[in-house]
Amino acid sequence: MPNRQRAKFINSLSGFKSANLIATQDADGHTNLAIFSSVVHLGASPALVGFIMRPDNNDRHTLDNIIQTKCYTINQVSSTFYNQAHQTSARYDKNQSEFDEVGLSPLYVDNITAPFVKESTLKYAVSLKEILPIPLNNTQMIIGEITDVICNEEAIQEDGYIDIEALQTVSVSGLDSYHTIQRLERLSYAKPNSTPQPLDKKENK
Repeated sequence: MPNRQRAKFINSLSGFKSANLIATQDADGHTNLAIFSSVVHLGASPALVGFIMRPDNNDRHTLDNIIQTKCYTINQVSSTFYNQAHQTSARYDKNQSEFDEVGLSPLYVDNITAPFVKESTLKYAVSLKEILPIPLNNTQMIIGEITDVICNEEAIQEDGYIDIEALQTVSVSGLDSYHTIQRLERLSYAKPNSTPQPLDKKENK
């Protein structure tokens, strides 16, 4: 396949992925904002999350800022600003803030160096813990520990489940297709020789 056609084809194979904006700030206070669809849960205790950084092209502002400050935020994209989120994938110069260029608002919280995206309804601050090189394709997995979470409390159910559908979170497939989400149902914890049962949403509020 031609390179661009192959990239879109292979990127579509993994199905729906979360759409997140990673926000950083360098030591001089310059902000950066970039969309990622590779954010993954790595563990709950400690609360670890990872994402994949593409091969080095000498223009990785997000990674440079994370290495400098050891701090970044991950902000879920919702249906109200997915257009602006997508635009952050454009190759802006280091001295251009994507916040300004796409019309999103930085939100600063005490003792957290990196800004949040004000428009995001579910966002969290992350402290860098480890960078794992992947020699096979010259990418890197960036691993961090979640330190602070900002979320609408009405979306958090008693058992800890976050109703991201209620937050109008979007998912992404391929490189450029954005989707709203609709839950089929929640199912009980799977055990051998038993059939999972639907969880009543009302019981978990």
